[in-house]
Amino acid sequence: MAGRWHRSLLKWIDICSRIGMKHSFKVGDHVSWNSEAGHVSGIITGIHRSDFNWKGYTHHATPDDPQYEIKSDKTDHVAVHKAKALQKIN
Repeated sequence: MAGRWHRSLLKWIDICSRIGMKHSFKVGDHVSWNSEAGHVSGIITGIHRSDFNWKGYTHHATPDDPQYEIKSDKTDHVAVHKAKALQKIN
């Protein structure tokens, strides 16, 4: 019975992510995202909850829709993404 419940929960999480329900992340979370080079993973190092300048561009963020600063696992590259682009990994 637990297996059926677990599959239902996973299905619900997948549906929520597809329709745009937001996930909440915190500093230190390990996440992955798609880039031009394929899947990338890294650690969240900061959270922006208001508009901010990044590499010459204004990025929009709000307390309800923050942007996350993430340092790549493999390089010193730091990226910023909204929650909808990220997946938490173990």
